[in-house]
Amino acid sequence: MATRLSGFVLGCGAWALWALVHAQVLPQAPLLTPFPATGDHPPAPWHVAGLPHQKKPFTRFMLADVDGRRALRVEAESSYGNLVHPLMLTETGVHLAWQWRVDELLTDANLHEKNGDDTALKVCVFFDLPIDRVPFFERQLLRFARTQTPEPLPGATICYVWDAHLPAGTALDNAFTHRVRYLVLESGAPQPHQWAHERRDVAADFTHLFGAESPEVPPIVGVAVGADADNTHGHSLGHVADLLLAH
Repeated sequence: MATRLSGFVLGCGAWALWALVHAQVLPQAPLLTPFPATGDHPPAPWHVAGLPHQKKPFTRFMLADVDGRRALRVEAESSYGNLVHPLMLTETGVHLAWQWRVDELLTDANLHEKNGDDTALKVCVFFDLPIDRVPFFERQLLRFARTQTPEPLPGATICYVWDAHLPAGTALDNAFTHRVRYLVLESGAPQPHQWAHERRDVAADFTHLFGAESPEVPPIVGVAVGADADNTHGHSLGHVADLLLAH
């Protein structure tokens, strides 16, 4: 009996060890639906979202092969729009990584002013900041805005941008709403066809930009890629590839 019991225990131990090892090496499903190797349009749940009751043109998003990699082509022409991937991620210890390049910047952009608030390329993270954490006046504006669109509007958004003029590391509020904060990662015109590589600790960036409103990092409820030229009435072109949200 003792021999059988020992064998059973050893067998269970071996099985547990095998399961542990294989659990560590098996790939996990990506948190963001990857862009497929074929086709022109990103698959669901990726979708294009704009402003409430938007009448102006939408920014154009299309998949393409660029420099040997699958990339999202983002083109704005007096337009506005974001390609959004909804999420419900309560674990916030994640990093967002991607590669991007800008082929045509918006030289008239000025993120400090409403009439210049355009971005040639941005990657954004949406946070489900509780409404009672939002300052009173902005809380009322957010509540009203949520009644104007079927698209969920987050309480806090960080947008990493490639700007024509502001130096890398610049942090500032969106000129229209303090619910969106910009962080400039790249500045000025790059070398032709040069890709920049980014990796961000989104929890650390939330604490840096919104920590005064919430000591806790809220759930992440979406990631978006966008560009807009509706205020400057300009034209921009950029690409994003290898967009990955991972633990």
